[in-house]
Amino acid sequence: MPTPELIKKDPDGLVARAYAFAEKAHRGQMRKSGEPYLKHPLAAAETLASWHMDDATIAAGLLHDTIEDTGTPLETIKKEFGDEVAFLVNGVTKLGHFKYRGEEQDSKNQAENLRKMVIALSEDLRVVFIKLADRLHNMRTLAALPPAKQKRIALETDEIYAPLAYRLGMYNLSGELQDLAFPFLYPKEYEWLIKNTKEQYETRLAYLEAIKPEVEKVLRAHDIAPLEIEIRAKRYSSLYKKLLRRSMDMGRIYDMVALRVIVATIPECYAALGVIHETWPPVPRRIKDYIAMPKPNGYRSLHTTVIGPEEKTMEIQIRTREMHDEDQFGVAAHWLYKEKGANKISGKKLAEELTWVQQLKAWQDHFSGQTTDATEMLQAMKVDFFQHRIFAVSPRGDVIDLPAESTPVDFAYHIHSEVGNTCVGAKVNGVLVPLDHKLKSGDVVQILTQKGKKPSEDWLRFAKSSITRDHIRIALRNKNKLIKGIKGPTHCELKLVVENRVGLIKDVSAVIARNHIGILSFHSDNPKDNRYSFNKAEVQLTDKAKIEKLIVKLKTIPGVKEISYRMI
Repeated sequence: MPTPELIKKDPDGLVARAYAFAEKAHRGQMRKSGEPYLKHPLAAAETLASWHMDDATIAAGLLHDTIEDTGTPLETIKKEFGDEVAFLVNGVTKLGHFKYRGEEQDSKNQAENLRKMVIALSEDLRVVFIKLADRLHNMRTLAALPPAKQKRIALETDEIYAPLAYRLGMYNLSGELQDLAFPFLYPKEYEWLIKNTKEQYETRLAYLEAIKPEVEKVLRAHDIAPLEIEIRAKRYSSLYKKLLRRSMDMGRIYDMVALRVIVATIPECYAALGVIHETWPPVPRRIKDYIAMPKPNGYRSLHTTVIGPEEKTMEIQIRTREMHDEDQFGVAAHWLYKEKGANKISGKKLAEELTWVQQLKAWQDHFSGQTTDATEMLQAMKVDFFQHRIFAVSPRGDVIDLPAESTPVDFAYHIHSEVGNTCVGAKVNGVLVPLDHKLKSGDVVQILTQKGKKPSEDWLRFAKSSITRDHIRIALRNKNKLIKGIKGPTHCELKLVVENRVGLIKDVSAVIARNHIGILSFHSDNPKDNRYSFNKAEVQLTDKAKIEKLIVKLKTIPGVKEISYRMI
């Protein structure tokens, strides 16, 4: 085997010594593909080098299978390469026992395996980078394994490692892992997709190849010199998921192939966007500014879809070189931009800087002390940290990272448990919304609170995050203990007969909230063919005089016909 380029750079350095050690340790071992085993750790190390990782991480990548597959003692690794490399190799070895089988595996074992992943994440992110590089090469050579093993590894990759890479901001890696898993998990769907998209891919690729010089010419005419203009094809797995949401209509996919414009500075990003919109009209509601409002994992870029020549739509992404490197390498890009000079950053320090990693660690610490069912814990972990995310924003500009379909109640509890407990209402983008309103990325959320307010059991019906539901249950237990010691009514039930019109229920909720009265629950019976609907609202109010004042105000709302109440 010829000497790899990453060894030639420093023949006497740490990486070269690790390569020599691995070559000797794995000598005579072969992979299922029939290749020398050394090709695998070398491929992982070359991937780590392409991510601009430090020498200790690359060396650990070369050595990552020596303990488990060759019987090399950890003490030998420590003696030859030091504590740092030994720590990383040992961390990857522990993760090597991670075996995920989706719904077929015992939930308790799955939860324990995911717990090990959490510990590895919080202790040193470099352990996870090595594992991802290891998994990438394993997926590229998956065809050599038996079918049953192919499916298990593909499932593990699709449900755990690809989402993890995404959470680390490594979009390129996440997409490739999903693409590599796709044909093993859904062979028929993959075959259909290849057959039905090949022509469209080729047509759109040819179109953008022809447009690319024109885009560069237009930008240079306005004194914007792009560092690079590249064509990005949408991943097959991502394309198939999008087609499912678009009724399998290829005509509704605008970003099958997109242009990516890389410029020097952020002002040039916006200048380029303006020039492009001046030249080709933008498609309404298809402009996304992820520079001003980055995604939770730090992704930054401008996205726009325009109507180009021949009246064809084309997506264009605009970013700086640093943004592009962050997109390609995610959190690993910190080694590219912080490893220079005295700004060295450790894997542990970087883990401490990532809010979601610390949230995950705190979540795991919290649940480890609970008697939670293993199935519930596993599902909660997948929903809270390994599935689709949205980011909502507080009025102060703080970005709150939440599971998809989260509500204002989830938002409130992620700010602070007391904010959640005292929540009485919410405004999203300046408009009052019900507490079960589903938030979208970019929503600005203002939580309305009232001192002494307690959560409603009804919130458990729509709260998305397990963290939120756990806080609600704790508050409800405390509330019930308090209620048991109180004689007499604790709240009031309002019964309203209202005209069916858009916005009426929101108007009723707004009046109650403006009077600083907590809404415990709100139920509406709204028959389609009836002019009127019957509504029940339970509110935190027992003072009859205040109840009667509230009723007077509610009766001034157009459409409110009758109101009665009873103490509970």
